Amino acid sequence: MARRKPWEVNDELWAVIEPLLPRVERRARHPGRKRHPDRLVFQGILFVLHTGIAWEHLPQELGFGSGMTCWRRLAEWTEAGVWPRLHETLLARLRGADALDFSRAVVDGSHIRALKGAPRLDEALLTGAETAASTT
Repeated sequence: MARRKPWEVNDELWAVIEPLLPRVERRARHPGRKRHPDRLVFQGILFVLHTGIAWEHLPQELGFGSGMTCWRRLAEWTEAGVWPRLHETLLARLRGADALDFSRAVVDGSHIRALKGAPRLDEALLTGAETAASTT
């Protein structure tokens, strides 16, 4: 059996992802070029994120569309709020299947908002008798 690549999206996962993506209707009067299929572009985004290559180096032969197409669609979907909804949906499905394992979870404090402008308790004391001379 061939091993699945990390950027390949199977039908079951795509059935979860597709309803979360915004629908883009083609204009009737000047339709322009037909959009590259969302599923292929999604896989292109995953390919770039997994491999770490630059967007412009995404191989056209893979069929994901150009790197610029994938980059634009990533920005479009980010603006539409797709990623937080996808995250919540997948977490809910995993919780429902009792498939979440928090034994290796890590809490990162860098994501906690630091309040600015709070009153300072102590003023910093000068270490010298007076301020240093300007070097400029």
